[in-house]
Formats: sequence, structure tokens, C-alpha cells
Amino acid sequence: MDRRRLWGRAAGMALGGVLLVAAYAKVLDPAAFAEQIELEGLAKLGPAAVLALAAIGLEVGLGVALVWGVRRPWVLYPAAALVVLFLLLTGRAYWDDLRGLEPRAASCGCFGNLLERSAAEAFWQDLLILAPLLGLSFLGRPRGPQRGLPILAGAAAALGAVLFAWRAPSLPLDDLATRLRPGIRLAGLCAGSGASRVCLGAPMPELDSGRHLVVLADLEDEAFGERVGALNDYAAAGAAPPLWVVTPSESEAHRSFFWRFGPAFEIREAPAPLLRSLYRRLPRSFLLSEGVVVETYPGLPPLERFSGDRATAPAAVPVT
Repeated sequence: MDRRRLWGRAAGMALGGVLLVAAYAKVLDPAAFAEQIELEGLAKLGPAAVLALAAIGLEVGLGVALVWGVRRPWVLYPAAALVVLFLLLTGRAYWDDLRGLEPRAASCGCFGNLLERSAAEAFWQDLLILAPLLGLSFLGRPRGPQRGLPILAGAAAALGAVLFAWRAPSLPLDDLATRLRPGIRLAGLCAGSGASRVCLGAPMPELDSGRHLVVLADLEDEAFGERVGALNDYAAAGAAPPLWVVTPSESEAHRSFFWRFGPAFEIREAPAPLLRSLYRRLPRSFLLSEGVVVETYPGLPPLERFSGDRATAPAAVPVT
């Protein structure tokens, strides 16, 4: 194998690996990806949920084909279109950031909510990684007929990814799909950069010590409102650990919620871009011990487990 072909094959495999890594977060949380499509203004091309599934299938199929060594035009040209689209979106986010505008989407770049990157980091990292790999992938492309097995593998992977993403919202994947998982320190859950950087623990310094139950919730969600009674009963009884609700809802929603439900628990506001990286669906809850996430729960926490239990201490969890 000549040097040009070796370089081209290695670059193509690396580019395929990047596409598969980028698809990982999208497969686990297609709803967040669909939201990003809407916020980026791409939903004009069709329903965001359908576009999300189609993009996931394309990204996975191309990634598998490239990793397998396929560098035909029908693989490289769509891969080039994806790279250009990534760079256009991150470049636009970077330009908006330079002008002091609010970001369109909660996450920056093609890696979703799992990777915290500023707009500048997303653009320059994507440019310096993806563009060279794409260019080198065209070197020494093989000639002659293409074997059918890599094509079948790419098609099967694309179909499997779409089917998995379609079912993912109903699967217990929150700890894999979000940045909130056992072992994470609350102070390390942050978003933004420079003067605009904010961390989840900032509005709740009390959570750095002791045990606490925290619920992430939308105060304007009627389904959550119907379950406030159980939270009030728990908080009013003085049960331990104490209960907190953290919400992206703004002050006006807080006032309306207070007058409707008379909450007996603490409510704190946090920026929506920060909270969006911590859940797939609201509400989502977690147990803290000394500022470290011990357990997470889909929906509301199992209050019956904690009511009246003031002495039980959770096992130590390694901090990541």
C-alpha cells in the first residue's frame, strides 16, 4: 500500500470514528437533537423529529463505512456535506458569541450535551480536527469494484441506530445520555464561559454539605403541578433529606406556581442551557451527599424511601 493511500485510509477511519462519537449522544437523546435542529432553524426542511432520526442514521452509516475503509464518492461526499454543516453551525454560534448574542442551542457543536464546549472551542476544534481528516480522506482512494460487506454493514448500522434512537426515550438511559450521573460533583456541572459561566451549585450553596433531594422540573408543566401535593406533604412533614426544586422557569412562573400550589419546599432558578444537559425529560431527580450525586431517578424521587429516615447515610461514591 503506497503512502498516500495509507494516509487516506487512516484519515478516513479517524473521520468515521469522530462521526460515530458525535452520533452517540444523539442516539441516546434524539429529542434533544430534534430541539437543537429546531433552534438552529433547520426544521424548515421537515419535521425536526424525522430529520433527527434521518441525520442519526446517515451519521452512523457513514461512520461505519469510513471505519471499514470505504472511501467511495457516495461516502466521502455526504461526509463532506456533514462536516461543512457542522462548521457552518459552530461558526455561526461563534460569530453570535463574538457579538454578545444569546446562543441558539443549549449545546455547541456536533457532540451534543455530553461534551461541554464554548462556541469558540466548538468551532476551532471542529475546524482543526474535521477539515484535515476530510481532506486527507480523499488521498489515494481505491479503484475498482467495492465489496458488498462494508456496504451492508453501514446500512445495517444506520438502520439499527435509527430504530434504537426511536426507542431510546423509553429506555433507562438518563445516566448515559446526560451529564448528571452518580459520582459527579454538583459544583462541576457548569455551562458558559468567562463572566457568563454558571454552575448548578451557585444558587444553592447549602447543597455542598449534608444530604439533599433535588428535583429538576418545569413549573409550568401541568403534569408536575398535579404531583406537587406529594412533594408538599414530604417537605411539610420535615422529612430528611430536605427537598429542593430547581427549574429553568422564570420569575413570573415562580409567582404563579406559588399562588396556585403554596409549595413547602425550596425553589431555585437555574439557566435553561445548563439544566438541558442534565435531563432527557422533566421532571428528573437526584440524591446528593456532601455535594456529590449519589443516585438519580427518572421523574420524582421515591419519597416513601426517605420519609422519616433521618439516619441512613448513602455509601461513598467515587467523584469524577
